[in-house]
Amino acid sequence: MLSIINDGALLINGKRISQVGTREEIARLIDEHADCKIIDAGGRIALPGFVDAHTHPVFAGTRAGEFEERALGVTYQEIAARGGGIQSSVRSTRAATVEELIASGKRYADWFLRTGTTTVEAKSGYGLTVDDELKILNAIRRLDAETPLRYVPTFLGAHDIPPEYKANRQAYLSLLTEEMLPRVASEKLAEFCDVFCEQNVFSNEESRAILLSARDHGLGLRMHADQLSLSGGAKLAAELRTTTADHLEHTDGEGIAALASAGVQPVLLPGSVYTLGSSRYPAARAMIDAGLAVALATDFNPGSSPTPAMTMVLSLACTHMKMTPAESITASTINAAYTLNRGEEIGSLDAGKLADVVIHDCDDYRDLAYFFGIEHPWQVFAAGELVYER
Repeated sequence: MLSIINDGALLINGKRISQVGTREEIARLIDEHADCKIIDAGGRIALPGFVDAHTHPVFAGTRAGEFEERALGVTYQEIAARGGGIQSSVRSTRAATVEELIASGKRYADWFLRTGTTTVEAKSGYGLTVDDELKILNAIRRLDAETPLRYVPTFLGAHDIPPEYKANRQAYLSLLTEEMLPRVASEKLAEFCDVFCEQNVFSNEESRAILLSARDHGLGLRMHADQLSLSGGAKLAAELRTTTADHLEHTDGEGIAALASAGVQPVLLPGSVYTLGSSRYPAARAMIDAGLAVALATDFNPGSSPTPAMTMVLSLACTHMKMTPAESITASTINAAYTLNRGEEIGSLDAGKLADVVIHDCDDYRDLAYFFGIEHPWQVFAAGELVYER
């Protein structure tokens, strides 16, 4: 359930919300602040900024050609098998300078902000060498400092096996655990470590070893789990008590029960299911009924989900995963904030939290998912600063 205040208002002091209440209650407080700037939302709804808990926002190039091929019937797996997919983005990103990555990243940051997102979890994973993974993570750090969008960095060196290590997987695993993770941790470039746990990518055993090493280096754990097959990723996430298990398109009842027992939050990514032309959406209703605090995210990336628009994800969640509009908003705000260890700072409009506030040009929260394919935000505030205005 959403906590809705009809004819509500906020009082913001600096970067934080100081009071929340009805317009009448806040008006009395404003009398005490003669220099207070008043913004009349004109009956529009105000919500917390979206928290996008799974993105890949730093990369070079696009994969529009592969998008066209999939429209003609070529599968994602077939494209990857011939060196496309993730490896295509790896080649482009390796060739790019950090300044080039920051320039494109700032363009995408504007996209997130204008669609109402104020915080993103940001993964590396398109470098797959020590220097290139550090280059991406340093770009994420710069973007966090140089844009109004808030970035929570995740190390995803285990996104794929790079072609130069295909004949010697163990050597790449050693590079991950013995060189990459120590550098990432010592330079404090990431808060989390993620692994693409999937057949033909990283096995359960390999994923376990990488994540345990990441935990030893003080990083939180996330997983790409059961995206393309029922590989046991959800059960591994439960065993390791990772913070999140993401995707979960093929997770069955046993996997859902394991996640619920371990308190692992699912992060569901219907945008990637849609983009890949699949009909296999994760079982959101079963997860919610099991008591799991489901989060929604865009999976913004150049291949399988090139959208920063959380409202599109809300629409897909309602139409294809049978979540209610209220559940989808909760999943993309406060639930998502807790997956990033930010639940006490963002994700809801409460006194003391950062003033990430989005005024949407509608008067009913259900319109966000109902009217899809348009940009609803009228004004976007990040930490009390107006960062986008239509």
